[in-house]
Amino acid sequence: MDERRTVKVSKYVSKHLRHQPERIGLVLDAQGWVEIDDLLGAAAAHGFPFTRAELDHVVAANDKQRFAVDGTRIRANQGHTVPVDLDLPPAEPPAYLYHGTVPAALDAIRAEGLLPMRRHHVHLSPDRETATRVGARRGRPVVLGVAAGAMHADGHVFRVSANGVWLVDAVPPRYLRFS
Repeated sequence: MDERRTVKVSKYVSKHLRHQPERIGLVLDAQGWVEIDDLLGAAAAHGFPFTRAELDHVVAANDKQRFAVDGTRIRANQGHTVPVDLDLPPAEPPAYLYHGTVPAALDAIRAEGLLPMRRHHVHLSPDRETATRVGARRGRPVVLGVAAGAMHADGHVFRVSANGVWLVDAVPPRYLRFS
């Protein structure tokens, strides 16, 4: 499968497993899972057919490991705007995590901290390199340090998704390091 097709299928699957399953008639279960055959059938019925082999390639080749497959089911690992409970247990984070953003967002972040916006959680990266890539998707990246260990000690609950993205409800400004 060529790179263009891989990206196109990945974006289509992300859109419908994270944001608009109803648009193609999918119903996610409470944890965000859907039968792979249902996804393939719905995509084909709505004018975007792809094969199980193409889907398996997208799952395996995705640099961010956005999807999880469990037997005959698939789900997005995080980033949902539709109601799901990923059923991730609380986890103790490292002392510092990182968040990639763009300069235009800094004033709001300084005032309000990091908020989930339309998503369920704030997404944090385990290293600066990953946060830089995340921030670069929307322009020149700025990487913020997050005192995750201090937040955890103060009672904030962290969870980590299957692909290593750390999730938290919000990050108050006092835990942010602007460099």
